[in-house]
Amino acid sequence: MQKRKIMENIYWMGAIDWDRRLFDSLIPLPDGTSYNVYLVQGSDKTALLDTVDPPMAGELLAQLADVKKIDYIVSHHAEQDHSGTIPLVLERYPEAKVVATPKAKGMLMDILDIPENAFVTVGDGDTLSLGDKTLKFIHTPWVHWPETMVTYLAEDKILFSCDFYGSHIATTDLFVTDQGRVHEAAKRYFAEIMMPFRTIIAKNMEKLKAYEIGMIAPSHGQIYDRPAWILEAYQDWVNGAPHNVVVLPFVSMHGSTRQMVDRLTAALVEQGVRVELFNLAVTDIGKLAMALVDAGTIVVGVPTVLAGPHPLAAYATLLANALRPKAKFLSIIGSYGWGGKTVETLAGMIPNLKVEVLDPVLCKGVPAASDFQLIDQLAAAIARKHEENGLR
Repeated sequence: MQKRKIMENIYWMGAIDWDRRLFDSLIPLPDGTSYNVYLVQGSDKTALLDTVDPPMAGELLAQLADVKKIDYIVSHHAEQDHSGTIPLVLERYPEAKVVATPKAKGMLMDILDIPENAFVTVGDGDTLSLGDKTLKFIHTPWVHWPETMVTYLAEDKILFSCDFYGSHIATTDLFVTDQGRVHEAAKRYFAEIMMPFRTIIAKNMEKLKAYEIGMIAPSHGQIYDRPAWILEAYQDWVNGAPHNVVVLPFVSMHGSTRQMVDRLTAALVEQGVRVELFNLAVTDIGKLAMALVDAGTIVVGVPTVLAGPHPLAAYATLLANALRPKAKFLSIIGSYGWGGKTVETLAGMIPNLKVEVLDPVLCKGVPAASDFQLIDQLAAAIARKHEENGLR
């Protein structure tokens, strides 16, 4: 694809990765992704903002064919899907300087073997004049690595946000055209990548309030030419209260745990609580991560295997611990055959979650009427806790 004009002397470059279905050998990409690069041509100097994942290097180099000179390569983030082609760009433009935070400089030298003399480091709030265009660099650590920054183009009110506000979508649309689709993709992206750093991201969002942002150009996904809605969505995801939602990841080997899950779901619905159910044997783990953004309570449905939790339930618990959602309550339901330490094992896997643990419900074999009564009591306790905490 050829470079595309965003506005006068500002261009989108990069590559659309239609086929990629897994990121970092971990994160599902049901809609592919894009690696966005931006060319800003001032009256005196030209800057290239980021590069592409190395397998897509040929596309970027072809787009640069008619660009005679690049003075600066701005590296917002050292991860290779953003920085991986910097060495090849430097080969073509050996006089260019790599602009990065001091921490990014060291990481880029380690990851890509870029020589130290190729760098210009910038502090938080530093500016770089391209003549009639001015780039301002804003450090945004832990969005989502410690070295990251964003760039604000003052004259055009564009925020080049790197991973901030990004979404994994492969599309030929340059700007957001389907807000619903992008909202879901951006929420998935936030859940899988940004949510663990929610507290620090809140501070970085406060820094950005000082700028008039007319457009957000992220490193993945479409450009927001009307960015108010994504800024509002991030405010909710980062700072908003959990919702009146129970997220219930479960696995059931012989149906006993599934009976308990179904009973709890029905009881919660009767109590006015929304339930998001995830069968871990078949679920898209990204969908589970998205649901955790809003969860007021997490309940893990788990059978016992070899005296401990089923491995799929253990994985979901480790995922929740890593993502650090805002949930306030947690419980466990499930069935066992002869005994074990399922509750103790799962409880030890969630040191990062600041939750109140509600009494678990475990039964031996197939649940009896008394077990279903305990399930009903758990549903009532969850509904009461949500109401007491104002979860809506």
